[in-house]
Amino acid sequence: MLDPQAKAYLDLLATIGAPPLHSLQAPQARLAYKKARALAQPEPPQVARVEALAATGPAGPIPLRTYRPLDSRDGEALPVLVFMHGGGWTIGDLDTHDVPCREICNRARCAVISIDYRLAPEHRFPAAVEDTIAAVRWIAANAARLSIDARRIAVGGDSAGGNLAAVAALTLRDGGGPPLAVQLLIYPATDFRANTPSHAQNGSGYLLTREAIDYFTNSYLNGPGDIADWRASPALAQSFRGLPPAFVLTAGYDPLRDEGAQYAQLLREAGVAVEYVCFEAQIHGFITMSKVIDAAGVAFERCAGALRRAFGDGAR
Repeated sequence: MLDPQAKAYLDLLATIGAPPLHSLQAPQARLAYKKARALAQPEPPQVARVEALAATGPAGPIPLRTYRPLDSRDGEALPVLVFMHGGGWTIGDLDTHDVPCREICNRARCAVISIDYRLAPEHRFPAAVEDTIAAVRWIAANAARLSIDARRIAVGGDSAGGNLAAVAALTLRDGGGPPLAVQLLIYPATDFRANTPSHAQNGSGYLLTREAIDYFTNSYLNGPGDIADWRASPALAQSFRGLPPAFVLTAGYDPLRDEGAQYAQLLREAGVAVEYVCFEAQIHGFITMSKVIDAAGVAFERCAGALRRAFGDGAR
């Protein structure tokens, strides 16, 4: 059954008459998304330090936000999660995912560096991919300056961010690194063909609708020819061998549930160590709703545990 807290949030959105995102132009959709997040997110938990900086990117500086956990020491070389926010490659930013980054930072006792990659439709595929890869490589190259351990780098993200993390893992495997400790894929979008049963079962009534998926697809991709490009649909990559271990989290009432599960299976069949969990009663996006959905805290802890195990010694 659908989590009563998730249902209450969906009912709240219906009561206040929030316009569907697919009915808005991108700038207005971004504002609406921020307002919805404000309803569902608590006050940001305290961390030791938050800092804004920028990586060198293919189209100019890429804004980053770094987080250090509460009990960390200045200059301590921490493991790091490079995090890409969700939002259909079209909405979302460093602020909409500030709370999840802080939660994971403290719970995993690692640094988190969140990437403000270029958004569509102003910057279509593969701009977000290019920014993600450039930022990960810049972070690894500047590990000493950032007080992070270049031997313990993870990539992760939710939804579109999970897509970018999966694509980054594939790209870095084939393109000289840096090597990754783990990929953290939170209800990731992995296949733009969108033809799994969960797309039909959950495409209406559970926040992420079929219309919204079409909206984001048309915003991000240049056309149907991009669907088969593995940099857009990582599930269509030729090989998954040699990829870093993965933690894959899905939600039962999410159109993306099945493609996340299938991606986990593709990794397993290629010999990649995979931990998979489905929050059966949850909707897409629930980790950004921890003010109103208690299961978000459980999900944060599961993600943090996967990171702690992957990072090993030094990550308590």
